[in-house]
Amino acid sequence: MADMNDPGNQPTGAEAMVRMLEAHGVRHVFGLCGDTTLPFYDALYRLDHSIEHVLTRDERSAAYMADGYARVTGRVGVCEGPSGGGATYMVPGLIEANESSYPILAITTDVSVPSRGHYPLTELDQEGLMRPLTKWSAVISRSGMLPDMVRQAFRVMTTGRPGAAHLGLPLDVQRGPVAADDIWGDRTHAVYPARRSAPDPAAVDAAVEALLSARNPVIVCGGGVVIAGAERELDALARRLDIVVATTVSGQGSLACTHPNCLGVVGSNGGVPATRAVVEAADLVLFISCRAGSVTTERWRFPAKGTRIVHIDSDPEVIGASYPTEVGVVGDARLTLAAINEALEGRAAAGFRGGAAVATAKAAKWAAFTPLAESAEVPIRPERLIAGLSRVLPDDAIIVADPGTPCPYVSAFYEQRRPGRQFISNRAHGALGYSLSAAVGAWYGRPDRKVVAVMGDGSFGFTCGELETVVRKGMPITFVVVSNAVYGWIKAGQKASFGERYYSVDFNRTDHAAVAEAFGVKSWRVEDPADLDGVLRQAVEHGGPTLVDVVSQPLHEAQAPVSEWIA
Repeated sequence: MADMNDPGNQPTGAEAMVRMLEAHGVRHVFGLCGDTTLPFYDALYRLDHSIEHVLTRDERSAAYMADGYARVTGRVGVCEGPSGGGATYMVPGLIEANESSYPILAITTDVSVPSRGHYPLTELDQEGLMRPLTKWSAVISRSGMLPDMVRQAFRVMTTGRPGAAHLGLPLDVQRGPVAADDIWGDRTHAVYPARRSAPDPAAVDAAVEALLSARNPVIVCGGGVVIAGAERELDALARRLDIVVATTVSGQGSLACTHPNCLGVVGSNGGVPATRAVVEAADLVLFISCRAGSVTTERWRFPAKGTRIVHIDSDPEVIGASYPTEVGVVGDARLTLAAINEALEGRAAAGFRGGAAVATAKAAKWAAFTPLAESAEVPIRPERLIAGLSRVLPDDAIIVADPGTPCPYVSAFYEQRRPGRQFISNRAHGALGYSLSAAVGAWYGRPDRKVVAVMGDGSFGFTCGELETVVRKGMPITFVVVSNAVYGWIKAGQKASFGERYYSVDFNRTDHAAVAEAFGVKSWRVEDPADLDGVLRQAVEHGGPTLVDVVSQPLHEAQAPVSEWIA
């Protein structure tokens, strides 16, 4: 084995990539092998390093695993795959992470640089493909450039608004020489957000004055509050002013759902009429690390145009994009909230009585939910499933939910009892097949926590091959399938907006428990709601991977917390 510290031995590009990842604190790489990857895999095999490679069954899954890992660790998630189809399969995961502001690095190996234009197998313009989907994309054209480009990737991913990056690693670059003394990493960029930006004091003062001049303000938090680790500062502000704090789906965990000032999720996915009414009544809305997009605002109706807006975000392009903004504050959420709290020191507390408004709205919300959650109807109501999960899961459990049936129900009705990132859903683009793989990444990031993935049967069909990965690695993840034999979100839309003209949305029912058993997963199928809690408890307490197949009411027959379906 060559000694890379010996000046007579120059490391290859493949060896340098391993060392550069290690220098940036990378502990896990999720990926799938291919012809163009052989030198990189050989370097991983030969070198003594601290990186665990997790072999996946699909490159899309590898990217989702890196995404889930990044969300729960505060570190960069890394995935890798081969040229051609491997690179194209990673696209959904990169888009999701980038738009959700999570740093994942995709390394795609590539054909040799001199072979370009000569029709080599799997030739693809990787840089052109990835550029519009990521914060930064590059293909390394010479081995000596590799250390600088890896450092740049980590620097771009973790500073400003975090996001995804892509590096192409051609075969000849993997084999070429790299100067040993150029192999180093800046550990500042191993975590995110790195090099936080503080707000302009004048903007902070203006935000405070606007807030205190309101009669009935509401805070709406996006995912950036948790990304910035600003939960404590938000809690201090909420208690100081007794102000309502609502969240987006991604913003869950900004406060514990049980916090007296936490209204919960608002918007068209997970909001309910009682929580919408609180936002509708606000005379000022303070958006914190929230893009104020179509879902959060129910297509920019709540808050209504004309409502006073104060907006805090680390990305200046977000501020004023959808609402005329009275005060915009550009800065890291944690630093900005700390500055606001400092500016409020010595000033009389406003006392907005937000806790009372929250209590009233939640009472109405739970009054509507409880009869459905206790229903003995067959097929099992989704509300009954969420209530069961709430009873059996520990307070620190991590739930990963696919879009479709799981997301609105978990967002609306599962009460996270601690602040922080414990709920994950791919809300940027909402692709099916996310939760199973992202749960794997979340477990690698937090193996001390119970991780549960909730998915529809449509999503199960996208990604069930990764159950082999779960069994091979012995991960004690619990998977819950909401089984209703339909692409439920689309069918519900056809009912609400297209005169119940149902077209090409139904498929055959699958025995998902039997499929999972074939992979070696301990599994149950539940049809009777009276059996649900007991089975969920067994699954959660089992020492290995488990799956619960819940035969459920389809969305178009349910009372889902999705505003566009509510008459």
